[in-house]
Amino acid sequence: MRYLAPAFRFMLLFTVLTGIIYPLVVTGLCQWWFPRQADGSLVRAKGRVVGSSLLGQTFTGAAYFHPRPSAAGNGYDPVASGGSNFSATNPALLSRVQTAVARFRRNNPAFRGPIPADLLTASGSGLDPDISPAAAYAQAPRVAQARGLPLASVRQLIGQMIQPRQLGFLGEPRVEVLRLNLALAHLARAPASRPSTITTDPR
Repeated sequence: MRYLAPAFRFMLLFTVLTGIIYPLVVTGLCQWWFPRQADGSLVRAKGRVVGSSLLGQTFTGAAYFHPRPSAAGNGYDPVASGGSNFSATNPALLSRVQTAVARFRRNNPAFRGPIPADLLTASGSGLDPDISPAAAYAQAPRVAQARGLPLASVRQLIGQMIQPRQLGFLGEPRVEVLRLNLALAHLARAPASRPSTITTDPR
């Protein structure tokens, strides 16, 4: 008991400190200083939560910008976050990219340039909510045609939604797909016959 009693007291002390007090203090400070980030960086539209600016989701239909492919579960599943882990010489990766190329060409017949790589390959997490400006501009003709909008207006909207490098040198310029698609509603309404905008199939 001479050894067990101090050990038990230390265990109880650090259980309270690290298991109760520390989490409560950190949670309280985060809610005070960064409430939006602490709650998951949720995106709201018309008073309801439609997603998170940290997590991608699949959009389908010609009237919407499409995100990059996802290898996380059935697509953008936080529980199954991760890449495909295929090596550059893996035939499965080549097949996946070829399928993505054919799908993009089929959905975007007006685009003639080289397809941006982020529209053909999944991110390391499978949850990336952003695409490159080039990937957004490549889809602009399809979206403009589907919505009956001038191409110049759609391209201007993309330019307004581009987020620069963090601190001017970290990362790359990017466009958040969810916010871009929400911003389209201010230009024109999508066709009434559009398919579901969010699905569980990333392809």
